[in-house]
Amino acid sequence: MTINTPRVGFVSLGCPKALVDSERILTQLHSEGYQTAASYQDADLVVVNTCGFIDSAVQESLETIGEAIAENGKVIVTGCLGVRESEIREQHPKVLQITGPQAYQAVVDSVHTHLPPPHNPFTHLIPAQGIKPAQGIKLTPKHYAYLKISEGCNHRCSFCIIPSMRGNLVSRPIGEVMAEAERLAEAGVKELLVISQDTSAYGTDIKYRADAWNGHHWETRFTTLAEALGQLGIWVRLHYVYPYPHVDSVIPLMAERKILPYLDIPFQHADQRILKLMKRPAATENTLQRILNWREICPDITLRSTFIVGFPGETECEFEALLDFLDQAQLDRVGCFKYSPVQGAAANELADPVPEAVKEDRLQRFMQRQAEISTQRLRNRIGNCETVLVDEVATEGAVARSRSDAPEIDGQVFIDGATHLNPGDWVEIIIEESDAHDLWGSLES
Repeated sequence: MTINTPRVGFVSLGCPKALVDSERILTQLHSEGYQTAASYQDADLVVVNTCGFIDSAVQESLETIGEAIAENGKVIVTGCLGVRESEIREQHPKVLQITGPQAYQAVVDSVHTHLPPPHNPFTHLIPAQGIKPAQGIKLTPKHYAYLKISEGCNHRCSFCIIPSMRGNLVSRPIGEVMAEAERLAEAGVKELLVISQDTSAYGTDIKYRADAWNGHHWETRFTTLAEALGQLGIWVRLHYVYPYPHVDSVIPLMAERKILPYLDIPFQHADQRILKLMKRPAATENTLQRILNWREICPDITLRSTFIVGFPGETECEFEALLDFLDQAQLDRVGCFKYSPVQGAAANELADPVPEAVKEDRLQRFMQRQAEISTQRLRNRIGNCETVLVDEVATEGAVARSRSDAPEIDGQVFIDGATHLNPGDWVEIIIEESDAHDLWGSLES
């Protein structure tokens, strides 16, 4: 019997949280008999998971939708930009259906409508089974995976529109999170990247309700989750951590190597007036002193952060304060963005917008200062013996990452001639060279 298998093309844009949403949708479609297509031409229908966080992301999403319509013709749109349906339809009226973020079933239902699932008289006699996320389709390499622990955010930062797109904080029970993490580890995942919109607020919405895992009851709490994940024996990397006081309690776990000594904290700025205008939580914390305390407990901790320059009202003096903060904090990995007046953000109404030329100048000065800091910090690691995780192997050698490097956003470690290695291998290397972003090394003999 010949069964025509419908093929769905999928384009996932934006952050890792959106990538996890895409994985969930694809997993459900795959369980129903759909296949994924590698090109527009091979697909019977295309789903575009959009991003709407900043103007450049909105433009990329709209251009991708247009490309999908031109190349395929049958397009379903989902994701964060989906909440601005009229804007999408104004430019692309031929889109079949538009849904917002986390609308998993609505996307699947729309696919059913416009591309009915195959009917297999053998498999369709079997009752539908729940799909475990870790056993489904992954859009990352086999050796690492994103672990999304919650949706939404309770903060209302003046530059951000994520809560209006994804809603308030909704934490997954810790038993459910740990069951997924355990399945991923058993499937060969060597590194878990913990993500959410506000990782350190995990569990506050459900009052830290206890849940069962591994024969015990655990509180659904940020610090408890870090402790539980530390029992899996794989790399655990924490992202999007707001610097609340209780974050200090996970630093000893890093010193004990239960979780990676890596903390991704989006500070966004260093001047207190600007932070208040941004309505950032924990803005009044003594950040520099806490960084010193963290390094005293865990000397090799890697600190990553992101900042915004050119926020409305930012003076030259306040920008200089940010540069001074960089000099004192000596952060390892840093990203920076020019303020972008995203549609719907409260900050758009603030007085004294910074001219575009000034924003660009400050961005360049910021990145130059951080490049100098990063160059020196990486140079200090030359001669160290470090464990790295191999991501890929080419004809020249292996490309890996150290404990200090998250995929896609941080640096890489190049191991010349190590063509016998495989993606997912942990190996020990001697660091021999460095620049502002990357390291070069050789296998320890």
